[in-house]
Amino acid sequence: MVEYPADGLTMVGHLALPAGTGRRPAVLLGPEGPGLSDVERGRADALAGLGYVALAFDLHGGRRLTDPEDMLARCLPLLADPGRMRDIGHAALGVVRAEPRADPDRIAAVGYGTGGAVGLELGRDGVNLRAIATVNGLTTGRPGEAARIRCPVWAGVGSEDPIMPAAQRDAFCAEMQAAGVDWRLVVYGGALHAFHYPLSGDERVLPGVGHHPRHARRSWRDIVDLLAECLPVTE
Repeated sequence: MVEYPADGLTMVGHLALPAGTGRRPAVLLGPEGPGLSDVERGRADALAGLGYVALAFDLHGGRRLTDPEDMLARCLPLLADPGRMRDIGHAALGVVRAEPRADPDRIAAVGYGTGGAVGLELGRDGVNLRAIATVNGLTTGRPGEAARIRCPVWAGVGSEDPIMPAAQRDAFCAEMQAAGVDWRLVVYGGALHAFHYPLSGDERVLPGVGHHPRHARRSWRDIVDLLAECLPVTE
């Protein structure tokens, strides 16, 4: 557990370290809108098992917003404010760069929903990332700023996601293409929003959210393959 300031809050992230003592490439891992959960912590641990320094970063000052109305009240203004998203991303990036095990010149950003939007804004801010992966968070940025993205961008989305519908997907693709970004989009057939996230029985969610176990596994493999291509672990 690591605490650090961002967005006027004390964020509580989850830092996972690989075996050994040498420097390793690092991954920022951003959560869906409700905030950091054991799902993202587990994925950070899995990345550490693959040899990466991984920080599952916080969005809400140590809270997980389980009420959908509370989540929207915080996330919608955040998603409308690229500067705030960048501040949250830069704060997490500072934690990783300060970690002795992390190679500060070899960092990727992986995120889900709002966490994916944060990673994209770091790219639009010109941060030297090796790769960006976003699931569900296919947000578009301010005009012209996508040209600052200096790395491959991978995006995944469910074909039946009403929160990221076809028009939003098309706008994202058009932005990436116009900016000359090395981008790709995978549409997972039949999947809803947050299809990667295994819901508990009593968890309240927005309409259009649903788990798709098969595509959850596939999207994780796609992300791991992206990291192996763009951010290989070497001894």
